[in-house]
Amino acid sequence: MGDEAGGPSEEEVRGVARKYALQNAVQHGGSCEMGPVMARVLGERADWRSSARAVSAVVKDAVAQVNALGADAQLEELEAIDPSLVERRVQERERGLPDLENVAGEVVMRFAPGPSGPLHVGHSRAAILNDEYVRRYGGRYILRLEDTDPARVMPEAYDMIREDMEWLGCQVHEVYEQPDRFDLYYEHARQLLEMEAAYVCTCPAEELRELRAAGRACPHRDVVATVHLDMWDRMLEGAYGPGEASMVIKTDLSDPNPALRDFVALRISDEPHPKTGDRYRVYPLYNFSVALDDHLMGLTHVLRGKDHLNNTLRQKWVYRYLGWEPPEFHHYGFVSIADTVLKTSHIKASMADGRYSGWDDPRLGTLRALGRRGISPEALRRYWVEASIRPIEMSFSWKTLFAHDRDVHEPTTPRLFFVPNPVELAVSSPEPLVGHAPVHPDDPEMGVRQVALPSSDDGRYGVVVARDDLSRISSAGRFRLKDLGNFEFTGPREIAYAGDDLAIVKEGAPIVHWTTPEGVQTRVLRPDGTRDEGLVEPMALELDGRFVQFERYGFGRLEVDPGGPSVTSFFAYR
Repeated sequence: MGDEAGGPSEEEVRGVARKYALQNAVQHGGSCEMGPVMARVLGERADWRSSARAVSAVVKDAVAQVNALGADAQLEELEAIDPSLVERRVQERERGLPDLENVAGEVVMRFAPGPSGPLHVGHSRAAILNDEYVRRYGGRYILRLEDTDPARVMPEAYDMIREDMEWLGCQVHEVYEQPDRFDLYYEHARQLLEMEAAYVCTCPAEELRELRAAGRACPHRDVVATVHLDMWDRMLEGAYGPGEASMVIKTDLSDPNPALRDFVALRISDEPHPKTGDRYRVYPLYNFSVALDDHLMGLTHVLRGKDHLNNTLRQKWVYRYLGWEPPEFHHYGFVSIADTVLKTSHIKASMADGRYSGWDDPRLGTLRALGRRGISPEALRRYWVEASIRPIEMSFSWKTLFAHDRDVHEPTTPRLFFVPNPVELAVSSPEPLVGHAPVHPDDPEMGVRQVALPSSDDGRYGVVVARDDLSRISSAGRFRLKDLGNFEFTGPREIAYAGDDLAIVKEGAPIVHWTTPEGVQTRVLRPDGTRDEGLVEPMALELDGRFVQFERYGFGRLEVDPGGPSVTSFFAYR
């Protein structure tokens, strides 16, 4: 980099990079990321794209320096450099996430999945939005693994969820697992029984449901507390079997919503828990454990879907009895995710019978599957921030997610030629032919892909094109092999070099992609279960784990196959 080479000076790049790194950090609670900052820099100075590699090194350094600052210092410096970017931050907040209500200083928020499997795209909404707000206001972000139903626990999910949160870029400050808290649940259950705010019921479950539906009291409901405390002790001692006794929270039996009349707080299960074995037999249900945990962990704000409205009202009964102030609840609209495999039980069963290769099978909607396809966590974050926490129902748009992902990846994604269903052609040329194509069309510093056509014993050269392209070019007078030259047919599978004059493109000559017969065997796995097979140029073997674009075909992530010189591409989008 330097003026003498015709490129920007390092000082000039550093100033622009610093500005956009500060803006990105202020927008995201004090932490900026390389991809978005690089995109903003090259968006402002398109003339720097030819020096993108050198620019990237300066941007990387600027990002590291800005991340080392405190949030207040970032905002103060951004206001000094360009106040309009601070104003734009407010405008973007209005279009995206609104301010939380009743914030007094720092916030404490949580993401609380059940460890029945790894996280999927639907989980990412709550995970990211809670993270965004904690970054904005400062405070604590809690990951709470809600695993009080032992039948639904998958032991390996504990680590998988932590890994998924790390992949999403969520800054978790504390992690809790509910089996470690059973003594707390029991302590408060006894307190509620002593207050006669709860009772132990031995009615069959169906009978209790019918009584609630009719607004009638269970025969145990108004028995004195000492009787219920004795029954509670017997529950803990194992005197009752599963379904024979439960602890119920008293609410209003005349509530017009039957779902809010007396709800079960703890039940008996003989199912061993993967974490605690058979140490406990009395398990808290969702509304009881969540109400206690949210208070005891100091939650200030809870984001949840509108499908939890009844749960919020049930949990407020626990708060009322115990004299606690509830957190601020915000209920956002339901998001439907069509044509996407998310259900854990279905995935596990299909993995067992060999239909899916694992939790990262590209046909799934798990975060691991998205990561294997190369979808960036930053794109998911942009999507959910844009979707915001509005109370309206919405349909998840993969098209919009892919548009965000393309913006993230565009500045650094290598290009390759992929030829599906290849057909070999013999090429006549007076001299050897070598293709020269940029690794990235807007960044010459990423280099050039050089591919030479191999020669045969008869002095001709070999090239392969896609079968679909063959039918298109065979009827044309002349055509162009991109970044190689112009050609014309001299026989059914024979072509001859016809110069390199680009004027034929203006005249309407078709342009097709190609590689050599010695190209790398490639299979492309699509999320709909279909696949394409073909050849890709040799540079693919140097791009293991990279996100690439097969020109005219689509984007995806490459993996070099361990068994030989071949690659698998996990298709992302066109």
